Amino acid sequence: MLKNLLSALVILLLVVTFIVVTQQNHIDKKSHLVVNLKAFDIPVLESDKDPVPDFNTYENVIDKKKAFFAYLLPEVKRQNTIITIERQAVITLFDVHKSGKTFNKSQKAVFEYLVNKYTVQFETLNDAVFDELKIKVDVIPEALVLVQGAIESGWGTSRFARQGYNFFGLWCFKEGCGFVPKQRIEGAVHEVAKFSDLSHAVMTYMRNINRLYAYEELRSLRLACHTNNKPVTADVLANGLISYSERGQEYIDELLDMLRVNKKHMGLQQ
Repeated sequence: MLKNLLSALVILLLVVTFIVVTQQNHIDKKSHLVVNLKAFDIPVLESDKDPVPDFNTYENVIDKKKAFFAYLLPEVKRQNTIITIERQAVITLFDVHKSGKTFNKSQKAVFEYLVNKYTVQFETLNDAVFDELKIKVDVIPEALVLVQGAIESGWGTSRFARQGYNFFGLWCFKEGCGFVPKQRIEGAVHEVAKFSDLSHAVMTYMRNINRLYAYEELRSLRLACHTNNKPVTADVLANGLISYSERGQEYIDELLDMLRVNKKHMGLQQ
């Protein structure tokens, strides 16, 4: 009887050990595939450094809209691809953390990069750090980016867009960092940011949406969609951008109207 019991315990121990090792190997393999800074290095599009097209040359309004969306969309997709890879890395790092293991050199480098990029501050590495990362490191619906770009740049015709790839009305606060607005109030120090290419401009805009306090409501709406197994749509998240413009609700109403009218011209999969 005792011999049989010992044999059963040995078998049980072997089974448990096998399961633990298998799970750990899965984590290690997943970490090896995803948690590497090189994974975020998606080549910049060759067209990103080209001069901004002159959208004023289009006489037909629909043609102008389609051309504008076609210009911005590839880079928006590229940035969302990078964010998707970053999000996968966050999930993998969380798995490693939950397993009780210490991050290896590559994992530590990725973790530090992500908390810096998305301004996640903490004193102790715990589950809450990863909860915040998962809220911030998430894609933004392409349609929302496109209509914001259209509104903020006058369909790509503003001097900030034409001369500095700034399609989103982004500000900077270091002297000489951009364009001095003609109607800047006395005493203000901000400038309208100037970017070296389209890639840097779109990345900065999407990073701002994902990390700045002003857009916390948008991120809460996105989290609610995930929690309730609902699609994350541009129409839903537009309601979280009340702080993007001094116009408040009027700005949100314009975004929603722009989405309603222009989605069919964006070249997005329905």
